Amino acid sequence: QVQLVESGGGLVQPGGSLRLSCAASGSIFSINTMGWYRQAPGKQRELVADITSGGSTNYADSVQGRFTISRDNAKKTTVYLQMNSLKPEDTAVYYCKMVVTTLRSGVLAVWGQGTQVTVSS
Repeated sequence: QVQLVESGGGLVQPGGSLRLSCAASGSIFSINTMGWYRQAPGKQRELVADITSGGSTNYADSVQGRFTISRDNAKKTTVYLQMNSLKPEDTAVYYCKMVVTTLRSGVLAVWGQGTQVTVSS
């Protein structure tokens, strides 16, 4: 059906930057909302940021001003999360989620496999 592949996670020092990417493939008619979530050990998964097909964005208070979500307007199936001024509390597994209108199966919410982000000195 639809698959999401994430990349860009890793280990970074406090104050550093990382850029996450998430690319969708499969039987896609259109992609509505794209978003990034994260889950730290022992905590619930939480929304980090999302972006609508019209380009409206929404951020968690904890990342406002440090993270930027964007869509690839050319590819239309890729979303990015630029993370600056990273803090140890940003350490988590980051998941991409897309709400996709498929060619044969209606509207689906699809999740990526997750990518680890570790902020540590």
